[in-house]
Amino acid sequence: MSSLKITKKHHRHLNNPFPSAPKSLPFVQGTLFSESLTLATHQTFPIGKDFRLTWQSRNGGFLSVSHRLQPDKSLWSTIPGQAFVSGALAETEIQESRGSFVIKDREVRLVCDHQTIEDIRVIDHLDSFLHATDPDFPSGCVGFDQNDVKKTEFPVLMITGRIFSMKKKRPQDSSLSKKMTPGKDCTYARYWVFFGQKSSHQVGFQVRLGKPNFNLSQAISPAGLRRRQVLRLKLRQFRKKKLGWWWSFRRPRNYVAVSSAEDEIVGVKPPESTEFNRICLTYSSEKSEKFYGFGEQFSHMNFKGRRVPIFVQEQGIGRGDQPITFAANLVSHRAGGDWSTTYAPSPFYMTSKMRSLYLEGYNYSIFDLTRHDRVQIQMHNNSIEGSLVHGNSPTELLEHFTGTIGRPPELPEWIISGAVIGMQGGTDMVRHVWDELRAYDVPISAFWLQDWVGHRETFIGSQLWWNWEVDSTRYWGWRQLIKDLDAQHIRVMTYCNPCLAPAEENPNRRKNMFEEAKRLGILVRDKTGEPYMVPNTAFDVGMLDLTHPDTESWFKQILQDMVDDGIRGWMADFGEGLPVDAKLYSGEDPIVAHNRYPELWAKINRQFVDEWKSNHGEAEDLEDTLVFFMRAGFRESPKWGMLFWEGDQMVSWQVNDGIKSTVVGLLSSGLSGYAFNHSDIGGYCAVSLPLIRYHRSEELLLRWMELNAFTTIFRTHEGNKPSCNSQFYSNHKTFSHFARFAKVYSAWKFYRIQLIKEAAQKGLPVCRHLFLHYPEDDNVHKFTYQQFLVGTEILVVPVLDKGKNNVKAYFPVGESCPWQHIWTGKLYTNQGYEAWVESPIGQPAVFVKAGSLVGETFLKNLKDLNIL
Repeated sequence: MSSLKITKKHHRHLNNPFPSAPKSLPFVQGTLFSESLTLATHQTFPIGKDFRLTWQSRNGGFLSVSHRLQPDKSLWSTIPGQAFVSGALAETEIQESRGSFVIKDREVRLVCDHQTIEDIRVIDHLDSFLHATDPDFPSGCVGFDQNDVKKTEFPVLMITGRIFSMKKKRPQDSSLSKKMTPGKDCTYARYWVFFGQKSSHQVGFQVRLGKPNFNLSQAISPAGLRRRQVLRLKLRQFRKKKLGWWWSFRRPRNYVAVSSAEDEIVGVKPPESTEFNRICLTYSSEKSEKFYGFGEQFSHMNFKGRRVPIFVQEQGIGRGDQPITFAANLVSHRAGGDWSTTYAPSPFYMTSKMRSLYLEGYNYSIFDLTRHDRVQIQMHNNSIEGSLVHGNSPTELLEHFTGTIGRPPELPEWIISGAVIGMQGGTDMVRHVWDELRAYDVPISAFWLQDWVGHRETFIGSQLWWNWEVDSTRYWGWRQLIKDLDAQHIRVMTYCNPCLAPAEENPNRRKNMFEEAKRLGILVRDKTGEPYMVPNTAFDVGMLDLTHPDTESWFKQILQDMVDDGIRGWMADFGEGLPVDAKLYSGEDPIVAHNRYPELWAKINRQFVDEWKSNHGEAEDLEDTLVFFMRAGFRESPKWGMLFWEGDQMVSWQVNDGIKSTVVGLLSSGLSGYAFNHSDIGGYCAVSLPLIRYHRSEELLLRWMELNAFTTIFRTHEGNKPSCNSQFYSNHKTFSHFARFAKVYSAWKFYRIQLIKEAAQKGLPVCRHLFLHYPEDDNVHKFTYQQFLVGTEILVVPVLDKGKNNVKAYFPVGESCPWQHIWTGKLYTNQGYEAWVESPIGQPAVFVKAGSLVGETFLKNLKDLNIL
């Protein structure tokens, strides 16, 4: 980014509790002009062997991409007479505060919002593409290097032309979206658009802007332009015969088309920066089209009508729920977050019209869906790259998308066999609770002991020492504890993250890993070259530089030491907080690296797991495979991460950051390739302020248990203030309820294994929004957290409101089997039908397909476990 200002807000203790939305580039609109003498009024061009692009000149001209088998279905199309490529120069401000980021456009200095199309050219051969020599053509345009081109199926399509700005007749009107009229002042730049087939289901696109041209050596009217084009057409025929294809990149570079014979183009004074740092891609959408995906989103499922920013960060405390968001913003700058803040965004969507698109790269982008008839992607760069995905159903689109970005491996059976017990307190506490769990006959997969490193009290609550070694005082007899649990087929899981806290004050440390990493030079550095001390909650930490070649082996040794003790899994926390002014070993732009960091973090952990598995060979019991789970992510995190959890929700019933938001996060991430996800049972964040108290109630805990019994993992968490929260071990009622739903979770293990295999093979999530299987039913599009599917065979309608004992269940159109209520056996046969269902505590509304093998087996298992 050029003209960048970074503002640190870490230590401001009194802030605006109602921060305004960040100022950003308005929706850019301009006119499209066709200045080609070679384009017919209606023309079709091939893209590879399976796709085609159609040009039509009517209504000002537009483009449309389709699959050869469905020529009437548009995968992507422009708006007639409207520019689809535009660029801008803008000053950027980034405000940063403890993992929260706000990106603003301070001043827009140039907008080139009008566009001409000069040529649409078919490139048939690799050699023709690689040997093209045009001084204007950007080398390696948008990643189109030789290796990329070799993977592309020819022919490739290239569209060339110019974008330009013109002075308005009424300069007092500052709206960028008003139609602009040619005037005396004009700035222009060349652009290149490529379409190439990546697979039988995907078309790649790449758009690149040249440098803006402010000093024209001559002015050309439309009449003069026409005469010049005729001459160029004749010259083109001669060159094509004599010089071959490469000549076509050579273009006159000192003029641009205008739309009025009365106007001429003159040079304008350039701003300080001479590179575009905003590129916009605009294309059509239907008013009724619903947009799903964008990674793990917590407040909405359908994003039509919204601007969706794609930037990894803390999700926030409250995210708009009151009064907690007010309080969080007041004491820490924008700590409350909003509906769009998330740990794991993804520049990907699919729509109800079976269209899908995703972006490559890691630059900050915004998907502007606020207009009913169009979409605009604004990228903070001078180029944009992505793919259009073809499919006839949501499941096909998701399968094709995850086939490109990658899918998770199958989870080992041990972690999905029973409850994962989130505990703190040390060896004595673990053994005591273990004894009680055995008395209640709770099926247990593992004990997850996040405080294995020791803890300290801060104003946030009970927090950990970020120095990744066991606190042998707190967990005396550590190896024996692990051995005793393993003898009962119970694994032990721990905690780590990519940060290190200075450990001088830790009385039980053996190593000071912060000092060790500092000495090795593998910490992220600040502008002075010193380790960047990153404010994080109540203390400052150093952050591992994951681009440094020595970081990987150093951190893998930490993991190896854990595993040598008998550990079989861990939470790989954080990854969302790389400072945007950090200095990295790789030298890359930290703003771009910020979105890539969680993928690098997942990759190191995953590589260690795969290496460990490989070193143990086929002779070993692969059921003992390692597992890690994490919260931060980006587009390709499903490829590297094994398992995800949804981060730190409030211990509340609220919509944006309570129990309801976990269902939305679960389903939106599932539509974005995150096949295995879950939340902390009961939520995490408790608050004890004089006038604002959020403590986990018993009812909330019980309902959260019921909900999570139908997710991939059934895992508890004591929260940041354990003593304020109701826990599964609080009393007989909570223990009994926990045991009951751990058994319910175990009862569909057979089906969970099937779904995990399917996820590894096709990328389909375990928990699914109804849109995934019933896209033709208009009613399912209104659902956010109200109900969801487990695979295709189980329908869950959880109770997510305090004091409620019934829910409204909807039975979708398109299902041939009746739905059977698991507790009463009642059949619901009507399609497109709503019914109120009794849901007392202990009997949430859950249905199976009547007569199905999965349904019958699940019911039988519940009876065998004395649940029914």
